[in-house]
Amino acid sequence: MSAAATPDAAASAAASVGGEGGKEPEDVVVQYVVLRRDLADAWPLGSVVAQGCHAAVAALWAHRDHPDTAAYCGPDNLDRMHKACSTFCLTQTPRSSLYFSSIYNLCVTLEVKGETQLKNLAEKLEAAGVRHKLWIEQPENIPTCIATAPCPKSQVSSFFKKLKLSK
Repeated sequence: MSAAATPDAAASAAASVGGEGGKEPEDVVVQYVVLRRDLADAWPLGSVVAQGCHAAVAALWAHRDHPDTAAYCGPDNLDRMHKACSTFCLTQTPRSSLYFSSIYNLCVTLEVKGETQLKNLAEKLEAAGVRHKLWIEQPENIPTCIATAPCPKSQVSSFFKKLKLSK
C-alpha cells in the first residue's frame, strides 16, 4: 500500500487541496431540494425548475441568520457550491472523502413520486425540527417542492437516503 492511500495521507492531501482539512463527508453543508416526479412528467421543465428555485431561495431567506446558512452563502463559499451528480458522489469511499473534503457546499436535487410523499416528507422534517420550506404554488395551492435550509449532511441525510436523484 502506498503512503498516499493511508488515512493520514488522505487527510493531509485534503488539507493541501484547500478544503476543510480532513473533514468527513457528512460534515459537508448540504441543501436538499425535493421535487415531485409527477409534476416533472406533466409540466414544462422550466416550471419545475422554478419550483425548486422558489423553495431553495425561500429556505435560504427564512433561515438567513442561521450560522449554517451564513456559511453556505458566505463570500468564500459561493463559488464552491456543487451539485450531487450521481449516487457515487454521495457515498463514503476514500476517493469521495477526499473530494468532499475539498468542497463545503453541496446541493442535492431529489424526487418523490407525488404530493402524498412530499407532504409525508414535510411532516417528518417538521417533527424532527429540520429547517425547510414546503413550497406551495399559488394560486393553485399545489405543494410542489421542499428545500431544506443549509445544514450539515450528518444531521439530515437519513431523511433523504431512500429518495432518487432527480433526472
